[in-house]
Amino acid sequence: MDSIIKNYGERVDKQLQSILPIAEGPAERLLSAMRYSVFNGGKRIRPLLCFAAADAIAESNEATGIVAAAIEMIHAYSLIHDDLPAMDNDDLRRGKATCHIQFDEATAVLAGDALQALAFETLSKLEDIPSQTAIELVQLLSAHSGCAGMAAGQAIDLAATGHSLSLEQLKLMHAHKTGALIEASVLMGAVSTGKATSQQRNALTEFARAIGLAFQIQDDIIDVESSTHQLGKQQGSDIANGKPTYTSLLGLDEARSQVTGLFDKSLNSLDIFGERADPLRYIARFIVNRAY
Repeated sequence: MDSIIKNYGERVDKQLQSILPIAEGPAERLLSAMRYSVFNGGKRIRPLLCFAAADAIAESNEATGIVAAAIEMIHAYSLIHDDLPAMDNDDLRRGKATCHIQFDEATAVLAGDALQALAFETLSKLEDIPSQTAIELVQLLSAHSGCAGMAAGQAIDLAATGHSLSLEQLKLMHAHKTGALIEASVLMGAVSTGKATSQQRNALTEFARAIGLAFQIQDDIIDVESSTHQLGKQQGSDIANGKPTYTSLLGLDEARSQVTGLFDKSLNSLDIFGERADPLRYIARFIVNRAY
């Protein structure tokens, strides 16, 4: 299984290397910032989920690799903007200076903007797939990353800073901020094959929503238990910034219990795929067991 996951990562990195412009010319600083943010040691969890979902349906293909690259560019753009002084004001990301620290704030804003635009440009150039499939992929990524998805989640997060949230309100926030792009990654992988049935898509949606929430709760647990060095970012930053977390609402033991229950739910949703979904199960297990 390790070799399969490694292959997924190599495939998306190859696509990203070919898609991202070489850092030269009049906009060299912008292009350097884009590459710096995409190739800064990320785990590529969303592209991995994209490939694994495709393989659960039929077989991941060239289109899947391009889709996975577009998803990762959207993820990279979101992190650049999340780290900005106007948002989370973070200096570290994956153990390195955040984009606005390494370059400057204006360049970071432009790098995020350009990565978002490049992601959709990339999807628009998909070949050898039906036009309706290409349109659906664009719709999925735009809906899950925009005002009904990830961007809305960040807005809710900003509004909630310094305020108390109920558990349901916290779940709603993270279903948008974190879960939406994870859900898009899984569904877009399935759609890229052109063979997903409605039953399979429903099962993958259930999987993605469960593991997406587990991902965020585990993040909150890690933020309490790990050091700044392990995290690659400032430890305890959410608590310090007055942001509500699952650990602050539930306590560590109940938060861990929630992760376990969501992990079990995610696995149960994959029963209809049999062994074809083993890569998805592997990634889900990594998500809930990771310590940084």
